[in-house]
Amino acid sequence: MTLNIPAALWDRQYAADLLRRYWSSRPDGTPAYTGSHFERLGGGGDRREVRNRFTAEDFIAVATLSVTLPARAALQVLAPHDPHHYTRLLTAIPAEIELADADEEHVAEDSPAWTLWRALREVHGIGPVGAGKLLARKRPRLLPVHDAVVKKVFARPTSDLTFWSDVRTQLRNDKGALVSHLEETRNLSEIGNGISVLRVLDVTAWMHGKELGH
Repeated sequence: MTLNIPAALWDRQYAADLLRRYWSSRPDGTPAYTGSHFERLGGGGDRREVRNRFTAEDFIAVATLSVTLPARAALQVLAPHDPHHYTRLLTAIPAEIELADADEEHVAEDSPAWTLWRALREVHGIGPVGAGKLLARKRPRLLPVHDAVVKKVFARPTSDLTFWSDVRTQLRNDKGALVSHLEETRNLSEIGNGISVLRVLDVTAWMHGKELGH
């Protein structure tokens, strides 16, 4: 299935303005949107010392995206009966690969990423969206954030099980035209290269969706 990117998001000036607004601050110094701290909080969920284990910071980061996971669910993930369960799965997911450069096997339904997504969504109180955002926190360059607003903007189906794969295909189409556009939009916005192109795609879609009333 194709990723239906609205024409407005190909307008680099408009998209860059959405990013600047998202990463702006209020007069009191607090962020205009708490989600602007999602990737960078605590140095990032994919930094070497924590990339293969979940931390309390990851759950706080997910909360910045307006998904508050129950304390019991967080404790179940942070201190599972098998302390190596999630670590084994995270270790099997590449931490330094961009989605555009990944093989289909990295995001296919039998991939370690899918296995971990299913394992997390089975934890009572996390669900599919929370599980997806936890994974995006741990692998921000490989796994994109996906929620109801983004789904509407990209005209995705209600039950969307090919989003990762379809984003990968779109990033690879036309000799990487979308990747170049997202990188140039990020540069124009001056939010910093530390923000992944997947996050640029997600945030511009989300902000555009909010402007449309989604």
